[in-house]
Amino acid sequence: MLPPVPVLADYGISPAHGFLPEVLPLTRLPDPYYNKWEAIAANLQALILSKRLRGVVDRLPVLSTIGLEHDAEWRRAYSLLSFMAHGYIWGGDSPSDRLPPSIAVPLLKISQHLEVPPVATYAAVCLWNFKPLFVDEDIDNLENLATLNTFTGSLDESWFYLVSVAMEARGAPIIPLMLTAIAAARQNDAATVTRCLSTFAERLDDLTTLLQRMHESCDPVIFYNRIRPFLAGSKNMAEAGLPNGVLYEDGSGTETYRQYAGGSNAQSSLIQFFDIVLGIEHRPTGDKRGRTTTTSANGPLEREGGHAAPSPKHNFIMEMRRYMPGPHARFLSDVQAVANIRDFVDEHRADNRPLCIAYDACLAMLSALRDKHIAIVTRYIVIPSREVRARSRSRSPEATRRTRLNLATVSRQPQGIAYDARGAAADAAQQQKKTGASNLKGTGGTALISFLKQARDETGEPAVEEWTKRFMSRVIRTEGQGDFFAGKPEEGAGLLASSTTQEVEVAGLAGTWTIDDDVGGICNY
Repeated sequence: MLPPVPVLADYGISPAHGFLPEVLPLTRLPDPYYNKWEAIAANLQALILSKRLRGVVDRLPVLSTIGLEHDAEWRRAYSLLSFMAHGYIWGGDSPSDRLPPSIAVPLLKISQHLEVPPVATYAAVCLWNFKPLFVDEDIDNLENLATLNTFTGSLDESWFYLVSVAMEARGAPIIPLMLTAIAAARQNDAATVTRCLSTFAERLDDLTTLLQRMHESCDPVIFYNRIRPFLAGSKNMAEAGLPNGVLYEDGSGTETYRQYAGGSNAQSSLIQFFDIVLGIEHRPTGDKRGRTTTTSANGPLEREGGHAAPSPKHNFIMEMRRYMPGPHARFLSDVQAVANIRDFVDEHRADNRPLCIAYDACLAMLSALRDKHIAIVTRYIVIPSREVRARSRSRSPEATRRTRLNLATVSRQPQGIAYDARGAAADAAQQQKKTGASNLKGTGGTALISFLKQARDETGEPAVEEWTKRFMSRVIRTEGQGDFFAGKPEEGAGLLASSTTQEVEVAGLAGTWTIDDDVGGICNY
């Protein structure tokens, strides 16, 4: 017996809005009991600017969650407290390594109810943090969206979140569409599968167009220096002032420090859904195709000689599922158990060329989306990080001491989201043996740009048509990279600045990233 095709309603997923809530996020909690939370959120930017947020929160009473009834109220409370928590931690001259009971106690209870970690996840800042300007217009239109909460009050921060919201809304119809395709493949209905794949490819092109609009209202310098520090998590933040993580004071008397990654677009279920239904397999960064490591519902599997065994390596994709709302993560696991499109296309490669072309078109469009994302990562993280390093080299020791301590001002060692200090030496030795490099690269042992490029390349691997494989595996050479007239590498404008990798770890919308001259990222599609 084949497992049943998942039913969206069983996971709280909307056929129209996808992983966005079916009921629009509340703009305010209806119970006046929570007015103190709402008042702090409404004045969050001013309280951070005046450095009075911590004092206000410290005097705040611990409010019960008993007044939260519907899911929309729980989600609103989670978003409010997440913004308050990150503002409290990162809103001073140095970060706070404790969260007072007024935030910690309700946030822990609400997070447990919603099955999300008690940090500002992608759900807190994007999925449950928007409103339409006009309720009779679509929410996949950026011109009809506004944020509910921000740290800075800037247009740049709102736009950064809303691009993701619009992409979630525009991509939402793909979810029921591809579940239909899975059911049709079971019935050997090639015409329906072809139609679904063709529509899927068109929608992917729409998502790329939306992603390209990031630059319209989000300035890279403002994002890197003003917005990104507030989105950091508490894992591997010793250089930023949180050597142990954050202590959530829950009144139990047995509190221990907790470490979480910050919010990340890698926590979006939508892109992982695309990979699953298309049968795209992602390996740990640096692994070659000859030794196939696939991602199963329970974690990565390595297949050697036809036998599957649990992979000892960290799998970043599976790590990010822990930061998704619980029902969404379970949905992805259940879809993974029934995904059959790649096998169906492979079975018909000889007798149904339109089907093969439609499938390959989806791979090509998804690869193009990842290409655009890499370009955005470069503009919003890699280039600003170089500028920060250049300024830090020329700054006097006295000015350095006066600098506010956060992720925009520190140069960090290469520890990633899932960095394990106990395994660092072994990982370093393994990396050096594989690449000849003496430095660790990691978001859990994974350099971000390397991860993104490998994810893009892996997107094209299942291609059926030979011309598609050749097209998607082509290497684009930039004219003039080795040109004599460019001068020395350091002087070549627009060229690679140096062949020597310099590791600087920073955190984007995504917690902790490893950044070097060609590594960085704000999100992780």
